[in-house]
Amino acid sequence: MIRCIVIEDQAPAQRVLKKFIADVDYLDLREVFNNAIQAMEYLKSEPVDLMFLDVNLPKINGMDFLASLQNPPRVILTTAFTEYALQGYEYNVVDYLVKPFSFERFVKAVSKVPQELPQKSEAAASQPMFIKVGFDWVKVNSADITHIHSDMDYTEVNVGDKVYLSQDSLTSWEQKLDNLGFTRIHKSYLLNTEQIEKISGNRVYTKSGVELPIGRAYKDDFLSRILS
Repeated sequence: MIRCIVIEDQAPAQRVLKKFIADVDYLDLREVFNNAIQAMEYLKSEPVDLMFLDVNLPKINGMDFLASLQNPPRVILTTAFTEYALQGYEYNVVDYLVKPFSFERFVKAVSKVPQELPQKSEAAASQPMFIKVGFDWVKVNSADITHIHSDMDYTEVNVGDKVYLSQDSLTSWEQKLDNLGFTRIHKSYLLNTEQIEKISGNRVYTKSGVELPIGRAYKDDFLSRILS
């Protein structure tokens, strides 16, 4: 089941979404909110896989709300205005439904959301490993590594506010961390996808405020991995 919420301030649109969701057996509607502030409080404590988000909302609009979330669930935007479509895709939304939309169009959108969303085990999320730094071996947890940057003859392993210089190549690190949530986003960067705060255009912003480039040759594979 896909746990979902609706954030929509218009009663007719709420009724349509509730009816459509009820007609798809693998969607589980948990709550309906009239504004984003209510939804924000709910998301702090309740797990959600998908939210249907109206763009034009009172108090805070849908796009600003989406930008404020550190780890948003998958999002399908719903609005009567088409001009937000490009901005929506910069936030990697699943789809963009322009009101009024048919049930067939609704089903096409929700079919893009995997019915069984992957869950990381604690072991995979944080695996101890050692980094050879000069003559020393430094122990770190893989989950604490934000990104790794290749710089000529060495790699910079960023762990919190510390940077360790390693003689291992970026390709070597990519092989070590491939099953631990890391992916190549650029010829010079390997990223821990759990550290992503947002993606905008060809840039990734981490939770610690670091801005990283996305290489054109890596963008499609990177997006398909994190959105699949």
